[in-house]
Amino acid sequence: MNTRIVTSVFAAIALLFVSCNGNAQANKTTTKNTTKATIEIIQFHSEHRCMTCNKIEELTRETLKSYPSIPFSLVNVDDKKNEAKAAQFEASGTALFLYNAKTKKKQDLTDMAFMNASDKDKFITELKKKIEAFK
Repeated sequence: MNTRIVTSVFAAIALLFVSCNGNAQANKTTTKNTTKATIEIIQFHSEHRCMTCNKIEELTRETLKSYPSIPFSLVNVDDKKNEAKAAQFEASGTALFLYNAKTKKKQDLTDMAFMNASDKDKFITELKKKIEAFK
């Protein structure tokens, strides 16, 4: 009985990450540039994005309305021109990072993003906490 529960939980988690390659979407890389930004938020994604991946982008953009000086980059890891950046962050699919280009400090927010993507208020609150602590 215990083995069945553990197996079911593992399967559900695996499906969550595998599903990020389920829905096709056009290739796009978006960068909002601001001058002298000390930190930025980078979201990596694969060519085919799931609903959760799109929701993470939507909620991140909404959160950043409170931080107009923080740029947001959307990076397709399947695009050859983004290979070096994806390798730098060890991103092979959906991932969300806070990054300071000056100090090279980075913080992986992927787990937080996936865990809270279905709760808009919690996602925004948690992301704001992470941004404030990272500054």
